[in-house]
Amino acid sequence: MAQISTEKLALQLSEQRRSVDFDTFDIQLQELLRMLGDEQISVAPVYQRHFRWDPVRCSQLIESLALGIPIPNLFMATNTDNTWEVVDGVQRLSAVAKFAGSEQLRSKLKVGQKLVLTGLEKLSHFNDLTFDDFPPHLQQHLRTRPLKVVVLNDKSDKILRIDLFERLNTGGIVLTKQEIRDSVFHGPFASMLEELAATAECHTAVRLTAKQDMDGTREECVLRFFAFLDRYQKFDHSVEDFLDGYMRDASENFTGPHLLSRKSEFMSVFSALATVFPGGILRPGRKGTTPLNLFEGVAVGAALAMRQAGTINNIQTEVWMASPELRKATTGATNTRSAVRERIEFCRDRFLGLPYVPVANL
Repeated sequence: MAQISTEKLALQLSEQRRSVDFDTFDIQLQELLRMLGDEQISVAPVYQRHFRWDPVRCSQLIESLALGIPIPNLFMATNTDNTWEVVDGVQRLSAVAKFAGSEQLRSKLKVGQKLVLTGLEKLSHFNDLTFDDFPPHLQQHLRTRPLKVVVLNDKSDKILRIDLFERLNTGGIVLTKQEIRDSVFHGPFASMLEELAATAECHTAVRLTAKQDMDGTREECVLRFFAFLDRYQKFDHSVEDFLDGYMRDASENFTGPHLLSRKSEFMSVFSALATVFPGGILRPGRKGTTPLNLFEGVAVGAALAMRQAGTINNIQTEVWMASPELRKATTGATNTRSAVRERIEFCRDRFLGLPYVPVANL
């Protein structure tokens, strides 16, 4: 292993520490609830689908707060409008809202009915009580309990925020990369991905497991379609970085009219794909889920063909879908610029009606 000088180590550590700016606050529970209600603290929709704490775990958190037992810090990130985005601590905030929040706040966070305390051992007399059952002085005691909040101040570097999500998201929810993107870049573009992922045409063309349909994989397929359609010739080697960068740019630059035109193109392409592949984009004779690399080649190739010819040709589809050329470009070490370009342009040419000539016959 090459030796690295002490100076270089110290310099890199110093530079990276300066690039991340945090503030720490002690904020009373009642103020956090108010900020959530006033949308000064926002919770990404993806988290609202993932409130998983059961009543016992929620009750144990309330017991810890009442007893003054320290709980893990909440981590937030500052948005450009100076609101805060929850990065780590959604389960804790949601449990608190479920117990002491208003009906409107519980509905907004999708946490269900008011919490009835249960399973408490140290405060066993509090079991079966709701917050409303507490006498006023105990309500006030809980409302004024402080929670420590650590806030990332960088408002512009969304890629840094993705890194923060991945490092700090420890509250019982393991988010996929796409769920993290949806949280960081939530807005019109992310909403469009969700809308298009839910269409019948997408479900017909892209076959996924029930679990994948719940974890953002289908939304990532839609993102892959747009990202590779627009930038496949610039792809380097990291799919995650490629998709992160594209979603950052799209979330900032896609306007209303542009979103409408992209929706229209997606629907045209996937309506055609659903007709050609009624059983999903799969290798001939195979069942199961759609391979992502094959999906990229077929879907983007079809879109490029439709841009050029207005339609796609489905002659000999089963023949060229089973070709060794396409298999080579979609299996093994396929995350290279040459492999991406090969599979997309191979499918584009077939959808344009250019004859498929096996390599062995050349």
